[in-house]
Amino acid sequence: MSWNPSLDNHDIDATKLDSIETLIIPRSRDIGGFKVRRALPSPQRQMVGPFIFFDQAGPAEFITGQGIDVQPHPHIGISTVTYLFKGQFQHRDSTGANQSIEPGEVNWMIAGKGVTHSERTSPKVRKNPSSLFGIQTWVALPTEAEDMPPEFEHHSKHDLPLLEAEGKQVRLIIGNAWGETAPTKTLSETFYADAILEAGAALPLPDNHEDRGIYIADGSLIVAGDHFQKGQMMVFKPEDKISVQAGAAGARVILLGGATMNEKRYIWWNFVSSSREKIQQAKKDWADGAADNWQSGMFKLPQDDDQEYVKLPEKQRIRAKTSQ
Repeated sequence: MSWNPSLDNHDIDATKLDSIETLIIPRSRDIGGFKVRRALPSPQRQMVGPFIFFDQAGPAEFITGQGIDVQPHPHIGISTVTYLFKGQFQHRDSTGANQSIEPGEVNWMIAGKGVTHSERTSPKVRKNPSSLFGIQTWVALPTEAEDMPPEFEHHSKHDLPLLEAEGKQVRLIIGNAWGETAPTKTLSETFYADAILEAGAALPLPDNHEDRGIYIADGSLIVAGDHFQKGQMMVFKPEDKISVQAGAAGARVILLGGATMNEKRYIWWNFVSSSREKIQQAKKDWADGAADNWQSGMFKLPQDDDQEYVKLPEKQRIRAKTSQ
């Protein structure tokens, strides 16, 4: 843990700034008996920097024997970021990765031209009641990286920079901010951080990124004199120097952003690409893999989780997303 003086730079009077460009109220969705709150994409804002998808999972409680079971499914054109506040689950993917994730750690999977993965509560955790609370996001890959081979990396909480200043602790998960850099491999200008703020503590947004957003996972924030509650995402105007302040009960927030994409991205189901044709090919590849029992073709099932899979949706429109 290191003290970081840049976290205490509060020479900006936030109450005089019209700083919020977009306010997002996430939608609640059921993904098979388990509810998530989806902030991105939204009607108000489809992306924040390269982040094109943002889900809050939980908080949820499970009785003995229960847990989450996200069956093997495919991705192209993104990196998936999994970060937990509470709980545990097991990640398996077609690169051969088989990795447990716990609070404060990060799973970072670069889908590239195509990957398959699953996420499940482990048998060990199911032996007792358990809880789960976390965030999963997708980062759209730059065009030159969309066809790269898939990769996976995991970093423990001890690998990630943990910064502290008066009344706050900030763990930098991805990218660079406040003069620090996380070890997670990035392919575009990005930052992603988890901040715990005591009541009244102020936190400056990093000012070295074009696009910046904050999601309130717990507690409340005061921004430009207005109060915002948990479950809300704010996206801020570029270049404004701004600090946010925790409310009376403190706050836990996720900060995210980076450079905006220079070209639109298309999204269909779990596929993201700069090309409609690549999405159509991925749909065909997934259907073909299921038809020949995954013996050949682009997609393979995870080695230790190959007895079931998520079927290709029958109907879904390909949507174009831009940075705004």
